[in-house]
Amino acid sequence: MPISGKHRRPKSSTIARGVAAVGAGGAVIALPLLGATGAHAAEQAAPAAHSAAAPAAPVVKKQSEARTYSVVAGDYLAKIASDNKVEGGWEKLYQDNREVIGGNPSLIRPGMKLTLGGSAAATGTTPAAPAPSKAPVTTKPAPAQSSSSGYVAPVSGKHTTNYRASGANWSSGSHTGIDFPVFTGTSVKVITSGTVVTAGWGGAYGNEVVVKHADGHYSQYGHLSALSVSVGQTLSTGQQIGLSGATGNVTGPHLHFEVRTGPAYGSDIDPVAFLASHGISV
Repeated sequence: MPISGKHRRPKSSTIARGVAAVGAGGAVIALPLLGATGAHAAEQAAPAAHSAAAPAAPVVKKQSEARTYSVVAGDYLAKIASDNKVEGGWEKLYQDNREVIGGNPSLIRPGMKLTLGGSAAATGTTPAAPAPSKAPVTTKPAPAQSSSSGYVAPVSGKHTTNYRASGANWSSGSHTGIDFPVFTGTSVKVITSGTVVTAGWGGAYGNEVVVKHADGHYSQYGHLSALSVSVGQTLSTGQQIGLSGATGNVTGPHLHFEVRTGPAYGSDIDPVAFLASHGISV
């Protein structure tokens, strides 16, 4: 069955009209034909008119669809992509903004300007300069508990999930630290002076910081939404190391805190007892 609208009705030829004209009396009348020059000019005029009326390139419309998003504390790429319905998910969002974010897609900082719906180069947007290394404090929590021993609590308040609590939530079969139920964006402090040995993505821990202390112990802070420090940096007691969050393997925002005898997973000791030995009760 023929499809309607696929073919145009052919125009009657000027030459054919000239030959087939019939006079009133039924006799064939020889009419003058258009000259070659006139016919050629008519053919040349048609495409010229068509070209003048051609629509603008579709790329202009595509560019107008791009939007800009300013990162706030607690954001992570998967959340931004989902909330803003970015086609292609967080992977596409990261690909379009790699120059702004850098080599680690898990480390985005408040104040970064991300392009949604197109790469920065395609939309003509100049990539934003990297945010300062220190993440801003978006909440004003009560002062963390401190003691004359030179130690402070990592955040205010009491912990919930106990050290060595058992269950299927942990790959090792038990909890290797303690959890503090704080909102995303809460300032997290280093418990005592030391040197940063890890600052970045830690798998199930999400964004984490590990600090080595003078007595040979290490403290670890997991699931952060933003980092304020970098590897090799020397910290003083109570200095902010980042903002709490819900990155990594979590069911909600909180701070996961560990004390270790080494920098790596599996060397944990009881953090409640360790802090208590320095006058800190959590």
